[in-house]
Amino acid sequence: MRLFQNSGLYPSYVPQLNQLAAKATNFEARRAVFLNDRFGAPHFLKPVLDGSSDAFFTNGDDDVQQRQWARAQGIAGTPTLEAILLAQIEHHRTEVFYNLDPVRYPSAFVAKLPGCVKTTLSWRAAPSGNADLTAYGAVLGNFPSILESWRSKGCRAELFFPAADPVMDEYGQGERPIDVAFVGGYSRHHSTRGRTLEQVAALGAGHRIVFCLDASRLTRLAESAIGRVLPLGKHRRPDAIAAIARPPVFGRDLYALFGSAKIVLNGAIDMAGNDRGNMRCFEAMGCGALLASDSGSYPEGMQDGLTMRTYDAPEQAATLISRCLQDWPQSAGIAARGRTSLQQTYSKAAQWEHFVDLVTRIGPC
Repeated sequence: MRLFQNSGLYPSYVPQLNQLAAKATNFEARRAVFLNDRFGAPHFLKPVLDGSSDAFFTNGDDDVQQRQWARAQGIAGTPTLEAILLAQIEHHRTEVFYNLDPVRYPSAFVAKLPGCVKTTLSWRAAPSGNADLTAYGAVLGNFPSILESWRSKGCRAELFFPAADPVMDEYGQGERPIDVAFVGGYSRHHSTRGRTLEQVAALGAGHRIVFCLDASRLTRLAESAIGRVLPLGKHRRPDAIAAIARPPVFGRDLYALFGSAKIVLNGAIDMAGNDRGNMRCFEAMGCGALLASDSGSYPEGMQDGLTMRTYDAPEQAATLISRCLQDWPQSAGIAARGRTSLQQTYSKAAQWEHFVDLVTRIGPC
């Protein structure tokens, strides 16, 4: 199977990638830096991470990387990123195209794919407005309610999961000096998450709490010296959160943080209804931290009291975390079972086997 996997860069991660890849002068070198940093690795299929000659990976929205490839191929002028991606697919003689960035490259893009492509799949685990993905052989995701919404739009939709990154095993094998860590977005649209963070931040007087927050542009402005005199109060974070907030972390930096934390706090947002199991769950459990998250419908292997802990309301999160820290030996046992469960249930080998099965069942376009 000649596999092409396309992904996209998270805007806040781009400065970190540019710094890490400052000396990468060609496409292969920059891609290698990105893959080594592991940002998004739970989504990347085994042949990509193994460096298989039949697998090709790129970030189709990475202007630097894509133009490095185009120049190396002697493509003249200033082609669009879409044109470069299509040229890569044709050059690779792709048979299976798996797109993690389908809103940027929707059905209109699928219609332009070269004839060598026999099967197309996309990953989308979030509401996407009026995006048309009906031309894909299937939309994959791990939230049943969102998959059902894609079906209502005329798409075939199939359950699929992230996987434990084997590199996670390098982290969290020693002491865990951080009591609670949280990494994620924060804006006024995250009202439930915001209340949870505020409750847990109040534990900072007696515990080491680390919040790495990707604040919205308006939040950053509201908390600046100039923003303090503007009518932007609703965009400012509560003082308890702002006092301990750090910049966001990604990739191996995130693994290192979670590997140093006893507990990783997770808070779902409203997009998935009662469905749970976002990427942070896989990252936290994979790095051996105790996942503390809001209650809901979790996938296999994520069970309250056995492999993780859940709370029913934001006001209960701090109480739950305090109890877990007070009886850390028992909590550490739950975290260890969680790590083992994730590795066994969501291994890269199992993810790839599931993907091959989907390609077989979905068949040619």
